[in-house]
Amino acid sequence: MTTPRSRAARRLTVLSSATLLLAACSGAGAASTSNNAADPAAQTAQAPDEVTPGGTLRFAVGSDQGCVDPAQVGSNDTIYSVRHLVDSLTDQDPETGEIVPWLAESWEVSDDASTYTFTLREGATFSDGAPVDAEAVKANLDRLTELGARGTLARGYLAGYEGTEAVDERTVTVSFDAPNAQFLQATSTHTLGLLSPESAAQTDDERCASVIGSGPFVLDSYTPNASITLDKRADYDWGSSLWQHEGAAYLDRLEFSVVPESGVRLGAVQSGEVDVIGNIASQDELALSGSDVQLLPRSNPGIPFGLYLNHEVPLLSDPAVRKAISHAINREEITGAVYTSFVLPATSSLSSTTPLYADQSPLLGHDPAVAEQVLQEAGFTQGADGIYERGGERAAFEILWFNNAATNAPTLELIQQQLAAVGIEVTLSEGQVADWGTRIAEGDYQANWGNLTRADADILRTSYSSEGANSYRLPASDLDQVLADQAAAADPAERADLAAQAQEGVVAGYHSVPVVELTTVLAAGPTVYGVAYDASSRVQLFDAWIGQ
Repeated sequence: MTTPRSRAARRLTVLSSATLLLAACSGAGAASTSNNAADPAAQTAQAPDEVTPGGTLRFAVGSDQGCVDPAQVGSNDTIYSVRHLVDSLTDQDPETGEIVPWLAESWEVSDDASTYTFTLREGATFSDGAPVDAEAVKANLDRLTELGARGTLARGYLAGYEGTEAVDERTVTVSFDAPNAQFLQATSTHTLGLLSPESAAQTDDERCASVIGSGPFVLDSYTPNASITLDKRADYDWGSSLWQHEGAAYLDRLEFSVVPESGVRLGAVQSGEVDVIGNIASQDELALSGSDVQLLPRSNPGIPFGLYLNHEVPLLSDPAVRKAISHAINREEITGAVYTSFVLPATSSLSSTTPLYADQSPLLGHDPAVAEQVLQEAGFTQGADGIYERGGERAAFEILWFNNAATNAPTLELIQQQLAAVGIEVTLSEGQVADWGTRIAEGDYQANWGNLTRADADILRTSYSSEGANSYRLPASDLDQVLADQAAAADPAERADLAAQAQEGVVAGYHSVPVVELTTVLAAGPTVYGVAYDASSRVQLFDAWIGQ
């Protein structure tokens, strides 16, 4: 048996002006504690004093995105596993938002935040034996800019990328053609996790089938829509400075199985067939209340769950229609009826746990009378069936959704009813999770139900700027400049102000309809310990172990 050790004493000093930048990531709305232990509804077990290493942790998720490349996946169900395959240059403290060392032991940032120089720690290797050196970092970043439709997040993080220079074996400089204050936080994400140069160079589809990283676990097997199995890397010894012990992971093996039915997952964790399950619905919370199964919640920063509207669809290009949709939705009713007690209604275009969040709730009120008035003022008249029409066009649209969370279907059915009550007709179209990135990137939808998680306000730029991937097909507007300016602002106060302006611009323009803030809630067996969340509420199992 071994005893957990704090790693605070060995955190390395950051040699730069990055502290000033990081203040912009740790203000109002900074991430909460990893388990929300202060929440009276949370159920957590007291860990024994001594760790029992070894064993297999069995984790049931609801879906599979059809890819194991961290740079090409955006669904939490898949990120839970593939995050353990790759290390990042930095990590982000989930409590303070501070960026701390991981593969990079220190860094320097130019005064205008357009150049970043990282000093890599010694001794880290990929599981194929290749060193984690400056050339490997360069190979990864150069390749990420070439990813296809599944890599929109990675390309957004690298907007304005000029190139990477391997100064020497352990020193690498990344340059942008304009100030890019968000990049340091981006280096902490799974999306920019490093692959072996040989693995990085493969085609998008080859990377989706198998990747080689430097992480604490290696891919043993992957069967799409069935399972992902990872084995511990015994020689691993370069973990994040936030983790609680040094050396290799405690667990020998991680087995992720895809179990789409929420009730089946619930029964599996109650019976001990699996150790952890994801996607807890409200009925699951009720069933587990008072049991010895632990509930482990954490609010997700980033873009809330909501309706994301294709502005090239004629009906949805009308801001009056978008405003009517927003006012027709009763967010409090939805959270109370569908979600666990940990979930909050959306109050901005960012979740409230996102650094630089600014409350926009006055613009997001539920008022059916206003919804109908806005439609009438825009020239719509109510038809015999109660649906509004204008010039022969019905106020009707389709919502594309994916079954990667147990709450998606009941939420959308309730939204469908709420919109019908004000004369807007909605049809629901279920897509395949593996096709999500491609369909959104190609604009093959009218409205999409989804969210994006990132602990930085720049997620607004990658989502709403018409100068980027522009998946929502927004026209060019003054919002583009505000989004670009907040990404470039090195001064924390200036960036906070610009981020607030950006949130107001997105909400006031009803470019999307935020509905609920995603809260990740896992259920774990009574002898599972050390399950943690990173700053983006993705699961970290390096310190996890199973007791007797």
